[in-house]
Amino acid sequence: SHPVVPTINRTAKIAFFIGFNYDRLKCKVKAQPMSELTLYHNPRCSKSRQTLALLEERGLKPRIIRYLETPPNAETLDGLLHLLGLEPRQLMRPKETPYQALDLANPALSRAELIKAMSAHPILIERPIVVANGKAAIGRPPENVLDIL
Repeated sequence: SHPVVPTINRTAKIAFFIGFNYDRLKCKVKAQPMSELTLYHNPRCSKSRQTLALLEERGLKPRIIRYLETPPNAETLDGLLHLLGLEPRQLMRPKETPYQALDLANPALSRAELIKAMSAHPILIERPIVVANGKAAIGRPPENVLDIL
């Protein structure tokens, strides 16, 4: 059995950082094992498929979030950025059409504006992202994720 850490009902951000799912509608925190493994996955991406295969080869079954179909909200993205130790542009794919169309290279844009753009246009988010043990890593190359397991 996995240890479960209790928390208080403060914000989704705190709950996210310590590995809990926050249910805003019911104002409850659902405890999840600290070792929960999550993969932000794009099945059309070879690196994402390779990262999933690498995890499965090790007998790991991640919770898969197809982030293009269910984009993370701004608060979740902010939490991922914090776990990754990155700023928004460092998690963006600048060659994607929305990056140029929205002029996201503009230095006048705030962190919040960049995060909002990623949430609205998830194709901008670099992939794959693995979250485990209160840490996150980008699977480029796929072996990068092994450091957080």
